[in-house]
Amino acid sequence: MEVPKSILDQVLPQAAAIWADIVSKYSPQKIEFVGTLLLQFLTFWLPSICYTLLDVVAPTFSQRHKIQPAPKQPTRREIARCFFVVLQNQLLASIIHLTLLSAASKAGLKSTYRIETSLPAPVEILRDVILSMLMREALFYYSHRLLHIPSLYVRIHKKHHRFTAPIALAAQFAHPIEHIFANTLPISLPPQLLGSHVVTFWVFLAYELVNTATVHSGYDFFCQKAKMHDLHHEKFNLNYGSLGLLDWVHGTDKLKKRRAE
Repeated sequence: MEVPKSILDQVLPQAAAIWADIVSKYSPQKIEFVGTLLLQFLTFWLPSICYTLLDVVAPTFSQRHKIQPAPKQPTRREIARCFFVVLQNQLLASIIHLTLLSAASKAGLKSTYRIETSLPAPVEILRDVILSMLMREALFYYSHRLLHIPSLYVRIHKKHHRFTAPIALAAQFAHPIEHIFANTLPISLPPQLLGSHVVTFWVFLAYELVNTATVHSGYDFFCQKAKMHDLHHEKFNLNYGSLGLLDWVHGTDKLKKRRAE
């Protein structure tokens, strides 16, 4: 009697075959652009909308898990404005992405991510995602600290801090310059520098987008993951990073520790 294959044994060859078919039919530029755009919708917009709708579909549950009190929560008008600003930022980033891809294609340059008929090995994905997370932590922490210099804060970063009680969509509520240089590049550059497979980039992108929506959600879900960044929006002068590693190194997590005590 033949031992039935596991679900994983069945799924992986199918995924590999589908991927090989996609690579054979479409240009690398189209694959990179459309895949990245689709990931934005699935891993940022959908989670953000779900977090936002909790107030409507489960108000009692929502209020029980909100980190900051009701009087500090944004109004519906502020949420609507946030929606349109985020949409504008993503359109800007997509236009820049498409322009760069078109220019590279005309110049005969390959994609900065590897796009080949085979999928990356799980070990390679894990390695590159971990390295990308560490590189992103450095890029985001120092660009974020830079944006808190008074002259840059007033002109650029203050817009993001209008949400002292953040919501998920507010993760990308920012000045266009901040969105490109502090939000987009710290995520897109590390896998490019590593020469990662585009699928590895998408795995990393999906993690970062779900994570940023969650830490801005204003809820204490997932081991109170949002509390660190929520405190940054409330106090402004601590918790600049994503992982907390460089905050620990530079001592910019001190207020959080004192508060816990």
